Amino acid sequence: MENSTVLQNDQILQKTKRIAYQIHENTYNEEEVYIGGIAGTGYILAERIVAHLNALREKDVHLFEIKLNKKHPLGERIQISVDDESLKNNPVIVVDDVINSGKTMIYAVNRILENPVKILKIATLVNRTHRRYPVQADFVGLNIATTLQDNILVELGETNGAYLK
Repeated sequence: MENSTVLQNDQILQKTKRIAYQIHENTYNEEEVYIGGIAGTGYILAERIVAHLNALREKDVHLFEIKLNKKHPLGERIQISVDDESLKNNPVIVVDDVINSGKTMIYAVNRILENPVKILKIATLVNRTHRRYPVQADFVGLNIATTLQDNILVELGETNGAYLK
């Protein structure tokens, strides 16, 4: 089966900027905001969102990485590149490029919730409507109806694109 383009470069840039504006609207009165990107493309997306947020906010935006084994998330401790204590009583946004089954996100969120955060929200570029886990994204670039057999691939780098495989 041939890949179908779901999002092109300009659309990804526009949607990333819009997600940043939505996060800003929801956190404008917060002194600090923590943005955690799932390792890989989710972290690259989080970096881009933070860059836009830094242009909008005068207050601190902290970027951190969430590393987990996506196939076996309970096989090893999920790592975050920020001190757990710093998340205490602060808003946290967890970012991933695609929410497919919801498995990666639910385990990442579980790790963040080991801390008494003020609020926890989820941002994604592509939100699939067929999931196995009860995950609901708060900030979404594109909602797409797919089957469980479909796969969405997001490329963020020299070229940007989202493809249905």
